[in-house]
Parts: sequence; C-alpha cells; structure tokens
Amino acid sequence: MLGGGFIGDFYVHALHGHRRSDRVQVVYSRSESSAKKVAERHGIHHWTTDMSEAVNHPDIDTVIVALPNFLHLEAVRMAAEAGKAVLMTKPLGRNAAEAKEMLDLVEKHGVFHGYLEDLCYTPKTLKAVESVKNGALGDILWVRARETHPGPHSDWFWNKELSGGGAIIDLGCHCIEIARNYIGKDVRPVEVMCWADTQVKPIEAEDHAIALVKYASGAIGQFEVSWCFRGGMDLRDEVMGVEGTIFLNHFLRTGFDMYTAVGEGDYVAEKAESATGWLFPVGDEVNALGYDFMFTDMFDAMDQGKEPMETFYDGYVVNAIMDACYKSSKSKKWESVELEVWRGSEEVSGGPQLKDYDDQHYLIKEEKIPDGTVKLILKDKSSGEIIQKVK
Repeated sequence: MLGGGFIGDFYVHALHGHRRSDRVQVVYSRSESSAKKVAERHGIHHWTTDMSEAVNHPDIDTVIVALPNFLHLEAVRMAAEAGKAVLMTKPLGRNAAEAKEMLDLVEKHGVFHGYLEDLCYTPKTLKAVESVKNGALGDILWVRARETHPGPHSDWFWNKELSGGGAIIDLGCHCIEIARNYIGKDVRPVEVMCWADTQVKPIEAEDHAIALVKYASGAIGQFEVSWCFRGGMDLRDEVMGVEGTIFLNHFLRTGFDMYTAVGEGDYVAEKAESATGWLFPVGDEVNALGYDFMFTDMFDAMDQGKEPMETFYDGYVVNAIMDACYKSSKSKKWESVELEVWRGSEEVSGGPQLKDYDDQHYLIKEEKIPDGTVKLILKDKSSGEIIQKVK
C-alpha cells in the first residue's frame, strides 16, 4: 500500500475486511508516523518511507497507489518496471497527457492495471447499471451525478499544481465515470460545456463546477461538484432513459437519521461537519462507498486473467474529459474532448427518439386524464401536424 493517509487507510479496511487471502504486506508513507500508525492499526508487518523498497519487496505482487496526484506517475513507473500489478486511486493523472503516459507504461510492461473508481462500485450503482444494461430504461438520454462536500482532507488537494485542479479533478472524475457506465463506455464523449469558479475558498483552483458532457449517442452526462457544500457529503445520481428513470442517493440521506443533543462521541461519516444535532451515519461506509466490490472485482479479474471493470484506459478517458472541462470553463464555449487513443465505437447517432403509434402517426405522449379517459398526442408522419385523440 503506497500511502498512509485517509484513502490508504480506507483501502486497507476494505481489503482486510473481506477476510479473503489478499493481505497488505507493506505500507509506504512519506511520513514515518503515518506509516507506523497504519501498520500497527491493521497488523501489517512491514512499513517504510522508501517507495522503491516497498514496491520491490519480495513478498509483493500488487502495488496499490493511494498517494497524492503528483506522485501517481512516479509510482506507476516504479511498479510497472518492477513487473508488479498496479491499482491506482482516482484520478489517474493530473491531465490526459500524464494519464496516457501511465497507460503506456503498464501496457508496455504487460502488467495488470486497475482504476480504483470506487463510486462506480457502490451496491446501488452496480444494481442500477445492471438494470440499464438489461434494457429497463431503454436508450439512455441523460445522466446527472452530483458530489459535493465542504472540501478534501489534505493540503495538497488545495494546490492546483500538485493536484491538477480543484473540485473537478477531485470529484468530477467520479461523476464522469459514473455517467459513462450508464451511457456505455463504448460511446465516445464528444464535447463539453463547463462553468467553474472559485466562490468561497481562498485558493487558485475552482471550488465549484457544473458541466455538460455530450456523447456520440446524443446522451448528455451532467455533473455538479463542489467543495462549498455544507452539511456533510452529498452523493446522488439520476438516470433518465426513453422508458424509465432511476434516482440514487448514496450517502447523505440513506434512511439512517439520528438526532443527538449531547454528541455522538465518535466518527459519524466521511465529511460530516458536526457530531450533534441531526446526523446521518452510514451503516457500513466502506461497503456503501463501493470499496468492497471494487477490490473484489480487481482481484477476481487478476485471478481469472481478465480485465477489471475499471482500467487505466478508463482513467485516461476521464482525464481527457476533465481537460475539456477546464478548457471550456476558460473559453465559455463547447470544447471537443481530445482523445489520442479511442477504443470504443465510432458510431454517431443522436436525434429524436421517434416512437410509432400507427403507420400514419408518431406517438408524442399518452396520458390518462382525471375523468379516466386516455388522451393521445400524435404527430402526422406526412404533414408534421400535431393532433390529439381521446380514447
């Protein structure tokens, strides 16, 4: 485990909590105290402040990178050259060029690689994506993903040179990949319109952003991300198809509400701002945020010699979309998503979803009105006239 901070600790909880054979043997941190603390808490036999020592340790076959963004490339290069499988936290890189370099490294050295995009693995998301793939919603038209909270834990996040940006690079990567899973990863992202600004925090990076990502199918992925939200962490998704809709609330309001006047006395939930008043604890945070299913997918794929659900290529595509978001936020225009490598479909569709009512008419809408009759709004295929019928 490269990283002894917040996310590294979460990862070890998930790995050891499943009681399978996978165990963290070495933990590396730039801080000696952090490395020792994580090792002691989780019963890890060896800790170090030397990354090369950790990666090249003889007991290690897989390197999990839970480091700040500016150290990702160095860690991947070291792991790939050592012939070790490498699992990378989000975002893959600070930009698409850096992500592409990491993708090239793992493919050049032929090592297993996985992109640790946990919010694509939440139990609700996996079930919802399965329903979409089964056709329950028909063709997907629009996906909205929202992640907002009061801001990240560590200082480097707030420095755009070290992190690569602000709320977009930190949270937008989640939202973009969630949308890709619903719309279809083989559908090419085409262009982006993005607003981003610094509204509250005294930083150079954006603390709030809203974007539209247009796909070749005509579908729209929409995200809102913020480091200015007060009241905890809000994770919500909405999926709209021609034949149905899905609403998901992953974290802030999930059916566990508690009021306390004196205080809970312990950790409540990630990004919770208070331990008194109305609280929204999470029954199993590691599972609710997708870590359990994520690592199960990674190690099952490794055992079976296949790709996991999320790979470095997915991380590269996400970085390319975020690059377009940053470009659009400055130009105030739609900006193209520049992909040096595209491995999906080249098909471009879009246009209105036309549903036949009969040989002469398209169906616009069917509705039961208060008196019990059914009203049909139709369009004549020949003349284009809009008419209504009651049956």
